[in-house]
Amino acid sequence: MTAGLPERLAALRERIAAAAVRAGRDPAEVTLVAVSKRVSPERIRAAIDAGQRVFGENYVQEALGKMRALGAQGGLPPDIRWHLIGRLQRNKARDAVAHFHSIEVVDRPDLARELDRRAAARGRVVEVLIQVNLSREPQKAGVPEEELAGLLARCAALPHLQVVGLMTLPEPVGDPERLRPVFARLRALRDSLRSAPGGGNLRELSMGMSADFEVAVEEGATRVRVGTALFGPRAGVPEEDRR
Repeated sequence: MTAGLPERLAALRERIAAAAVRAGRDPAEVTLVAVSKRVSPERIRAAIDAGQRVFGENYVQEALGKMRALGAQGGLPPDIRWHLIGRLQRNKARDAVAHFHSIEVVDRPDLARELDRRAAARGRVVEVLIQVNLSREPQKAGVPEEELAGLLARCAALPHLQVVGLMTLPEPVGDPERLRPVFARLRALRDSLRSAPGGGNLRELSMGMSADFEVAVEEGATRVRVGTALFGPRAGVPEEDRR
């Protein structure tokens, strides 16, 4: 169903803007990343027609199928951007570099080196974010906080990567206010690393999902990853992963 999607998109933008204003920020600083995992190309097209331009996908192969389908339906506006926001295996690095504008999930040196190698082969510099596991959940991707500076420095030595920010996926909780310290911590880490090796381009904070994006914006998010609040519930997506 696509009915109501333009209205939901407009409402999301209003809520993002209101949260930014509450924090004394310019709403234009915040990018809505529409999480389109398990969303059909037809629904993505409806979002594009409603004015959405940035989409986040978790799985490389799923995303490539949608990109091909959307291209076959008459092409895509030139300003569409695709962000990879799900855990990335090294064997998918080539396709990730070829098709995504931003890779938000760098969390280990071997992945950074592989992305750099693949980007060099294509003659491009890839925009990446480092994913930080602030909740220290063992099953979740992300570099531990104490290893973040070291990974940032290693990425700085790779000429075909540009680290532009940090990303986190906090532990789901019922009350968004309980995540405020997590979001504030990611902002503090970014700010503290701007003078560290490789930190000169740190400007982005990708944090906040459907249930908590307003708190994230109030704490400095520059990208919010929202799926369910825009597209509605998606079959096959666990409740705790419904962004």
